[in-house]
Amino acid sequence: MPVNPMNRREFVQKSAVTGAAVAVAGTLGTGTAEAAPAKPECKPRTWSFSILGTTDLHSHVFNWDYYTNAAYKDSKGNTYGIARIATLVKNLRAEKGEDRVLLVDAGDIIQGTSLAYYYANVDPITGKDGKRGPKHPMALAMNEMRYDAAALGNHEFNYGVDVLRAFERQCRFPLLGANALDAKTLKPAFTPYTVKRIKVPGAPDIKVGILGLTNPGIALWDKDNVSGKLVFPGLVEQAKKYVPRLRALGCDVVFLTDHSGLDGSTSWGDELPYVENASNLVAEQVPGIDAILVGHTHVDVPTYTVKNAETGEDVLLSEPYCYGYRLSVFDFELELEHGCWKVTGKTATTLNSNTVAEDPKITELLTADHELVVKYVNTAIGTSTVDMSTAEACWKDVPAIDFIHEVQMETVKAGLSAADAALPLISVAACFSRTADIPKGDVTIRDVAGLYIYENTLYGKKLTGAQLKDYLEYAAKYYHQVPSGTAVDTATLTNANSFWDYMYDTAAGVSYEIDIAAAEGSRIKNLTYNGAAIPDDQVFVVAVNNYRANGGSGYPHIAAAEAAYSSTNQVRDLMIAYATAKGTIDPSTFAATNWKLTQDGTPVF
Repeated sequence: MPVNPMNRREFVQKSAVTGAAVAVAGTLGTGTAEAAPAKPECKPRTWSFSILGTTDLHSHVFNWDYYTNAAYKDSKGNTYGIARIATLVKNLRAEKGEDRVLLVDAGDIIQGTSLAYYYANVDPITGKDGKRGPKHPMALAMNEMRYDAAALGNHEFNYGVDVLRAFERQCRFPLLGANALDAKTLKPAFTPYTVKRIKVPGAPDIKVGILGLTNPGIALWDKDNVSGKLVFPGLVEQAKKYVPRLRALGCDVVFLTDHSGLDGSTSWGDELPYVENASNLVAEQVPGIDAILVGHTHVDVPTYTVKNAETGEDVLLSEPYCYGYRLSVFDFELELEHGCWKVTGKTATTLNSNTVAEDPKITELLTADHELVVKYVNTAIGTSTVDMSTAEACWKDVPAIDFIHEVQMETVKAGLSAADAALPLISVAACFSRTADIPKGDVTIRDVAGLYIYENTLYGKKLTGAQLKDYLEYAAKYYHQVPSGTAVDTATLTNANSFWDYMYDTAAGVSYEIDIAAAEGSRIKNLTYNGAAIPDDQVFVVAVNNYRANGGSGYPHIAAAEAAYSSTNQVRDLMIAYATAKGTIDPSTFAATNWKLTQDGTPVF
């Protein structure tokens, strides 16, 4: 993949806060010539400015749930969408001063809703049938809001590099990824950083260096899209390279936007030598950083401080809740000493988007796109003989998840070689949403999209009986241990070990019990195939999504397993095609209760 030309030269853009031309430094840029120094003053000059931050917007434009076909609401009165964030930003610029506000994002912009899917696949921004593609609604909104920079999120790569590059070309701000490197040259494939200037009358500009870091997990999660094209070293490693560079360029403030959480955890086990949620480690191990906008983990952390191990200086971190629920606000106080600006104070908090209305300009820009997607997702594709809900799918075998299993097994079976077709075929899949529902009667695209919300593709991988048991034991750590004779409360049963719903796989095609009274590692009981115990050396073909097949969530054996099948078709599309082709979804033809929870052999439900 060629290196982005913006990495080889400076480019000049209009300042998001002043309208003046400012230099944006790439890997080789040094910025424009310094303005003449201000005349010496008797007293140090002080100044303040703010950086506003969003993350994990996932193409939530308006406060609208495409899966329920209604305005989003929850019991706490939350709202989401970039249109409301735009109002918060506008209000803060008016309050603090247009020339004292920068706006930054921490990634995961172009995937996550039916709107994102539509402009990647149905009417792609890359163009179709020789015609030029449309503008991405998120590019339109973020350009209108005058973003100064955005980090690459891992989900930016879900639709392939071509879609990401098309989005990048449509943005009037740089997509930053200091640890997204060309696989052949190991040079930056995206702009690593940008330098912005805060104008101070009668004094030198305040130079703000913004460094963007993405998640190393892309190498696993989107292996099919990036293998041989891009590599993703760790955040700490690349920050150690670029933070000194920004200081050498004369940056008075160094601000990082990381698509990486702040608790030092990793979901992929030992599949990669880098940490997934490394923002706290970057703050602790890399001197010279003032603050970090955190993303990736979909939590609201208004303010968090980490002390740098080398300098003893405090690094300020904040992560706003995803989808546009919240906006982070970093406020900086500086003082001019001997011609240089020094940070003397900094605070962070998050603001709730439910306090404001949607911005009229964003509404005007994107309503037509939104309505087009609403019409698309409400297209009927078939009928269902019964209602299939996922409300209990995290502790019961339910037909809705069996629908996913059925499509996965049918698809993989049709694509196997003659030799592999002789092997027993099973499927593993997770419940991605506890509120999904395939209704009795007409089934629409949005019903299926609500059940399968990710852009996963499909693999067939070979596992032995012993490896399959290990796989299921790993999944069973999702449950808290509940001793025999103790009442089971579903409100506290799941998500042990920070094992979230999307990480928990059930299997179809084999039968088994999960003994939640037993210790982790010895919970899978009575694992059988066609009523018989499974030999350790029995080879299965396992239908599994690409995220899991490439090591996502750290399941044992699956990443290294031999592939018997692979496809670039998304599982969601396969489910839509299944419903369309058959006309009727009838769970009586595929649903079976083949797994259950027990306590010392006694069924829980």
